[in-house]
Amino acid sequence: MTARTPPDGDRIARIFFPNAVRRAREFREAGKRFVYYTSAETAASILRNRQVWMRLAKGMNDYMEIEHGLGCLKGAWDSQALGTPLKATLDACHAGLAKEVEEFFNAWLDVIRSGTYMTCISEHLDGEDSHGRLSMWRAYGGSAGVALVLNSAVMFNESNALAAYALPVAYLDRETFAAEFLMTAKAIEGEVEYVKSLDRDMVKRYVFDMLRAAVLSTKHPGFSEELEWRIIASPQMHPDRLPPPIVEIIRGTPQPVLKIDLVNQPEKGLTGLALPELLNKIIIGPCEFPLLVYRGLLLLLTAAGVPEPDKKITVSEIPIRHAS
Repeated sequence: MTARTPPDGDRIARIFFPNAVRRAREFREAGKRFVYYTSAETAASILRNRQVWMRLAKGMNDYMEIEHGLGCLKGAWDSQALGTPLKATLDACHAGLAKEVEEFFNAWLDVIRSGTYMTCISEHLDGEDSHGRLSMWRAYGGSAGVALVLNSAVMFNESNALAAYALPVAYLDRETFAAEFLMTAKAIEGEVEYVKSLDRDMVKRYVFDMLRAAVLSTKHPGFSEELEWRIIASPQMHPDRLPPPIVEIIRGTPQPVLKIDLVNQPEKGLTGLALPELLNKIIIGPCEFPLLVYRGLLLLLTAAGVPEPDKKITVSEIPIRHAS
């Protein structure tokens, strides 16, 4: 049996995930932070329990979270101009690989659709430090919104302790999706000899992950101002590294949630997830009782061991008020 080339993680990422690699590099070079817009109630729960809940994609605000990306992928995969050349390239790497990948993807499609858990965060702009983003307050803040600004190091941590992955969202219609798809196809085509040297099952998994990421990270262009990244997880795919879902009642609806503890696991290389390191600051959004929210969150930060908690909280200066 011919010995196979050991995988080079960075090279594989550049081949199969060129857009995500580029976006992550630009984000880190710019020293950006993330932000999670939510209600004051949810923010308090995160701080008190030191835990974040990931929800099924089917329950997210954009009811077409996955179907839009799936439609774009199917259109590209089935097209003569895009899908046919990519399939030929895959078959040049390993005979019959394209069909095998397609069957493997279809076998997992129900899980991708119905068993994908997400937490959605946004890129935080430095100019929003004092007031946040008005459109996000309106969409996610409710009558008392809070923005948790997060340090980004843990999002790019290469530890395998948790099978939860950060993906930059691409705001694409079918035409612009096709352009991104073509870029990835060309990246694989340019590395045929290297990909051919890798184990067949390994390559199949890389291509599967590429297609899955394309589905889960594509969103309608109408949401582009959100600057979203998605943290995705699938307990059915990674039962050894993720806790089982637990049913909780959210706004009157019982639904499964994936609870991720905000704790470091240094023995597994996972750091930066504990609240004192993860939390950069808190912005209290426009609401009727900002002082009450401030005092409540201050106590929770203190209890969580966040240093200098009073310096972590600001109140948005946007001059609007939500009715209670």
